Amino acid sequence: MDARAELMTAPASLAHLAVDDLGNPFLVFEEQAKEKRLSGIDALKANILAAITVADTLRTSLGPNGMDKMLVGSDGEVTVTNDGATILEHMDVGHPIAKLLADLSKAQDAEIGDGTTAVVILAGALLRQAGDLVDRGIHPLCISNGFEKACEVAAKRVKEIAREVSVFTGDQHPSAGDQSPLRKAAMTSLVSKVVGSQKEHLAKLCVEAVLSVADFEHSGDVQFDHIKVEGKPGGKLEDTSLIQGVVLDRGFSHPQMPKNVRDARIAILSCPFEPPKPKTKHKLDIVSSESYRRLHEVEQSYFQDQIKRLKAAGANLVICQWGFDDEANHLLYTSGIPAVRWVGGVDLELVAIATGGHIVARFEELTPEKLGRAEVVFESSFGTDTKDSFLIIREHGASRAVTLLVRGGNIIGVEEAKRSLHDAICCVRNLVRHPWVVPGGGASEIAAALAVRAFAEKESSVEQYSIRAFATALEDIPAALAANGGLCAIGEVARVTAKQENTGDPCHGIDCMQLGTTDMWVQNVYEACASKCSQLQLATQVVKLILKIDDVLTVTDIIE
Repeated sequence: MDARAELMTAPASLAHLAVDDLGNPFLVFEEQAKEKRLSGIDALKANILAAITVADTLRTSLGPNGMDKMLVGSDGEVTVTNDGATILEHMDVGHPIAKLLADLSKAQDAEIGDGTTAVVILAGALLRQAGDLVDRGIHPLCISNGFEKACEVAAKRVKEIAREVSVFTGDQHPSAGDQSPLRKAAMTSLVSKVVGSQKEHLAKLCVEAVLSVADFEHSGDVQFDHIKVEGKPGGKLEDTSLIQGVVLDRGFSHPQMPKNVRDARIAILSCPFEPPKPKTKHKLDIVSSESYRRLHEVEQSYFQDQIKRLKAAGANLVICQWGFDDEANHLLYTSGIPAVRWVGGVDLELVAIATGGHIVARFEELTPEKLGRAEVVFESSFGTDTKDSFLIIREHGASRAVTLLVRGGNIIGVEEAKRSLHDAICCVRNLVRHPWVVPGGGASEIAAALAVRAFAEKESSVEQYSIRAFATALEDIPAALAANGGLCAIGEVARVTAKQENTGDPCHGIDCMQLGTTDMWVQNVYEACASKCSQLQLATQVVKLILKIDDVLTVTDIIE
């Protein structure tokens, strides 16, 4: 008897059969249908359970020995990753509290770009401790207030143990200074990814990319949108390279156009290379050969006028956002002007930034001053597939936009490598903006936990219980690192905690890679202080929000 037949034999008085969108049968029980909404402590415990379930899903992905998740979409698309934000983005999360944790990961990704897994695990640990306190009869508001006080103490302690790293040498550009702190931070981010075997090479590329587009003279910030990460399956991961310019996933529009244009003067067009069309619905009747000939002459005159304007401006290359037909393509070829069509709006803006040109919306506005300049523009391809070509635009002198060209054995590996490089680039950017680092390997969390426990001893109110619980939750991060590395989580955390207490040195963390030392500075394992503080603050804010919910209402409940 198959599963469907077994379901059909269920008593009709107890349940009825239903079928989901994919045709899978399931039972809806009468007790479940009559169940009223949860409220009070029951609602709080249900919300905590949902959040803990999501956090436990990401727990095994934390650290250098974390495991990857394979996510299969409804259309069969496969994604392999251990990035917390990506996992939660692709998960079909239905519970509203679970969605809050997904939004928490997105907030960490948008603000910092790294630490998306740790922030969710920390929130889950806090809620687990909150659930135990609720069972002991402590009011959720007291728990929230205690967590807030503990968060302030923890963030203060993290800032105290932070070290400033200098990538400047006097008044010189950071590229002339010591880049090793930036590279080590990038390697810390990359070591837990699938690209960890090439962490040194990729970290160097990430640092060079960030320093190339950083605006040190004015805002002191990094123009993050000036870094493009492009992937091409094929080749080896170590073939990944940094191109001082822009890479377009397009080729020249005509196969006989020159594949290499030096000292390029680029007309960047957002207008179509074709005769104008009426904005309203229209109909054109051609009743004779003479009418057709006149129509053809008018079209030719438009094309010839556009070609003349390009030549008058001095353009020797056209990059157009829209397409153009074969006739326009032939006229460009015979006029000796190479062209690229169907370039996306984002790429078009990046080309304008990189070459110093202006996007022209009308041919009448085209002038020599609006042309972009590039040292060389050439078409290239990988392997034997000459149809899969791309265009490389290299700039004159200092680069205003760069492209990381990622290679890999398959599209799944390339996409995960792109996500890994994004995290590493964000880590380097954070250090350029705020050059303070803290030891990794859970050392910062253990140091903060010790400070929070010491603060709890001075608290006389009932909030001391929630403050101690906050310290216990902080130890969940190093415990997860140890467990994922095949170590005894409780024993390792206790040993490192004792070492920090005895030596007074907060740099000791979990030796996940079994290198024989727990000193994270010696292992060159550290991360941005801004990232760690953001994790503490965002996780605490979301936990406080969840603890204040004592009822879940739907539209149906309100109407009834």
